[in-house]
Amino acid sequence: MLDAKDAVRHLVGLQAQNTRPPYYSLAARLEGFDPLELSRLMASREVARIVTMRSTIHTLTADDCLALRPLVQPVIDRELRLFLKRLPGVDAARVAELARVFVAERPRPLKELRELLLKEWPDADPQALATVARCALPLLQATPRGLWGESGQVALTSSGAWFDRPEPVFSPEEAGEVLDATVLRYLGAFGPASVKDMQTWCGLTRLRTAFERLRPRLLTFRDEHGTELFDLSDAPRPEADTPAPPRFLPEYDNLLLSHADRTRLVPPEYKMRTWCGNYAYCTLLVDGLVAGIWRLEESKKADAATLTIEPFGRLTRAQRAEVTEEGARTLATLTSAAAQDVRFGEFYGTQGR
Repeated sequence: MLDAKDAVRHLVGLQAQNTRPPYYSLAARLEGFDPLELSRLMASREVARIVTMRSTIHTLTADDCLALRPLVQPVIDRELRLFLKRLPGVDAARVAELARVFVAERPRPLKELRELLLKEWPDADPQALATVARCALPLLQATPRGLWGESGQVALTSSGAWFDRPEPVFSPEEAGEVLDATVLRYLGAFGPASVKDMQTWCGLTRLRTAFERLRPRLLTFRDEHGTELFDLSDAPRPEADTPAPPRFLPEYDNLLLSHADRTRLVPPEYKMRTWCGNYAYCTLLVDGLVAGIWRLEESKKADAATLTIEPFGRLTRAQRAEVTEEGARTLATLTSAAAQDVRFGEFYGTQGR
């Protein structure tokens, strides 16, 4: 059985645009998960929140924070170039040089970092300055941000300063080795998958060469559309009729974002139901497929918590019972409220939510 740290490592990080999804992700995957276990790992600096895959925030082990950030830097550079267009005359290398000094002294709240950088470029766009610093440097979010049951503003420091370890600089050969190892780990977490699937997951392009290098070590298949899929030779491949119990996934869970072809998890008739604009809802899986959305509402004053489920279609009596049982387990894991209730609501569409 995996513990929280092993699970974070196995999944090559947890999507963490918000602070709670990493906890929800592990609650859905680990039997007996205690949110304080992940929180303690964050407090002890064994895991941290940093921008990596797809230029979005992930919760990663310390080793992966250090290794994966330079691997996906080309993805982050695309964002950097966009913000540099809003900063005529500003040198990104100089922004990085100054920001590194500032965050080495102590983690800096975004507002403070912006104000410090504005002393050098008083007429510049402050948000763009801070974003360029975040893109040019491996800046992570220091605790208490992200700790379970605690609150804290975003305060940034460098991965090297936070972990008290040198930030790696890879030679082309070393970068190739890191990429190959990451391909294997991606397949271990999300395979069988195509080259395009992994590119969707991490944001990198032109990964075909890495897959070809690894081809002798992999098994290949074809899906119903003829797309070539790769997988580890020793990966488990359950039979099609293997039961898949209900699971409550957070918004932006990597299970849903790690394939170019999401019909493997999202029935075509439900394609746009888990999103509203740029906002994603928490999703319910039934029999391994997206079947609804859910939300958790807590009232400290009433010492109560309610998990409301909105199925997209009709659930059988057996499915409803299983979903209710899993909802109760999820509630017990994620809240200590004295009164806990699992409710079913009607799905009326995502507009206006």
